Amino acid sequence: MSTVEDESPDATKPVDNGHAKESITSARKGVETIAPLIRSVEETPEPISTEVQGDIPSWINGNLLRNGPGKFEFGNKTFNHWFDGMAMLHQFKIEKGQVTYMSRFLRSDAYKNNSEKDRIVMSEFGTLSMPDPCKNIFQRFLSRFEMIEPTDNANINFVKYKGDYYVSTETNFMHKVNPGNLETLEKVDWSKFIAVNGATAHPHYDPDGTTYNMGNSYGSRGALYNIIRVPPPEQTDAKDNLQGAKVLCSIVPSDKSHPSYYHSFAMSENYVVFIEQPIKMDLLKIVTCKLRNKPLSEGIYWDPKQDTVFHLIDKRTGEVSSVKYHTKPLSTFHQINAFEENGFLVLDMCCSDGGEAIYNYLIQNLRKSGDALDEVYNSMAMVFPRRFILPLDVTSETETDQNLNTRPSSTATCVKVGKDKVFCHHEDLHGDDLKDWGGLEFPQINYGSYNTRPYRYFYGCGFNNLVGDSLIKMDLKDKTLKVWYQKGFFPSEPVFVPSPDAVEEDDGVILSVILTPSQDKATFLLVLDAKTLEELARANVPVNMPYGFHGVFNACE
Repeated sequence: MSTVEDESPDATKPVDNGHAKESITSARKGVETIAPLIRSVEETPEPISTEVQGDIPSWINGNLLRNGPGKFEFGNKTFNHWFDGMAMLHQFKIEKGQVTYMSRFLRSDAYKNNSEKDRIVMSEFGTLSMPDPCKNIFQRFLSRFEMIEPTDNANINFVKYKGDYYVSTETNFMHKVNPGNLETLEKVDWSKFIAVNGATAHPHYDPDGTTYNMGNSYGSRGALYNIIRVPPPEQTDAKDNLQGAKVLCSIVPSDKSHPSYYHSFAMSENYVVFIEQPIKMDLLKIVTCKLRNKPLSEGIYWDPKQDTVFHLIDKRTGEVSSVKYHTKPLSTFHQINAFEENGFLVLDMCCSDGGEAIYNYLIQNLRKSGDALDEVYNSMAMVFPRRFILPLDVTSETETDQNLNTRPSSTATCVKVGKDKVFCHHEDLHGDDLKDWGGLEFPQINYGSYNTRPYRYFYGCGFNNLVGDSLIKMDLKDKTLKVWYQKGFFPSEPVFVPSPDAVEEDDGVILSVILTPSQDKATFLLVLDAKTLEELARANVPVNMPYGFHGVFNACE
């Protein structure tokens, strides 16, 4: 792969930027429309063959599973928000250098009821369902006083509990699915097993199969953040579902009526790290949204007057550290990695200095073009990878008002400013050149071997659009990057698959689904060498797909 020191994002080849470039701070013009990527598509329920160009390594044997919204309207009603579209599950089966593709809509109750009535009857994050027109005026009026039923439209991610695959959103409902044929098997309710009203779609896994997650609960004690632990199947009599799950501990929000929204959390070898950020949920507005004729999203807001707070929880005992680590207001959707070393917890995550992004992903915004699309894009804060250093041995004897970070290679600071309060300032994990690619989101690492451990590389999407438009490999040793980019192509979250005889951290491939809005049925699965980001192969799929969220690689034995 050629090394390009001064290449612009209009290149049509991989870029290896060994040095930071001068940052680009001016507003972008001519953002390419992505409207075709936010359209409803038909499912492909039977596997179809793809045309493979190049050579897919023969050792890759398994399924790339992806999840995301695939249907955005019923009848003459359209969902308002990208997060609302009906879950569509995708499978790319890779075997002996060949690839087949299939997709199915998740047969959730939301999907089935909406389909049967040919209208939106289940409220979603940004869309409030309308009262049944068949009811009389009095019945429709009374329906506004009912609580919104949580959706089971699990359109965010594939997750794994006790060896089984589920698709998940952020409510209390998941669906067990068959990764071999994408069949919807069983609806599972978290609240039947433990006292939570939902769980994130980004659990973490210990090597023994123990799974950790987070979920809120709302009761007489007010809102609580709950850390959840699900044991591996061999540690419980019942192998199915979530039997044996327990709430490891509960954390009281700084404001019980306005808890923080969170999409994920971090985990090191011994700790769960909860990031309480200033994206807040107004519970009164949420419980009265039907009465006010507003969707759930209207109850979520950004409060830049509040610090971001890191809470540390001992994974084995459930004890919550009395020391709270504060930093300036930021928003984060995805963490990269966390590990402990020499008395510090190192926390890496993708952050922005604004919390308005969640509001910008309205369907109408995603389908804009020209100046209107430029305006939406330029209103958004870029997301960048940052490192925080949290000292683990803070006591009453710890000195105040001095930097406790003794790691010579790190410019992050952490200063004790009160009895149980440490204020942290981050270190950038990038050079100025990352700004040219729109920052980085959808971070991924060699999870199986390096999660909770010191690591060197992570991968993600560059965002010179409202969705990812490049693939980026970051090297933490010298904060340099490599980029795969082709104009007009929009890659999904990169998934790292290690080679079976891997010696080094980046021995393996990157899998990403590439969508091309300017061409019809020009989708392909891209296979890159994870070391160089050079293209090894692509498998052309003769169907259209919408831009999705997250996925996993399911290796076959």
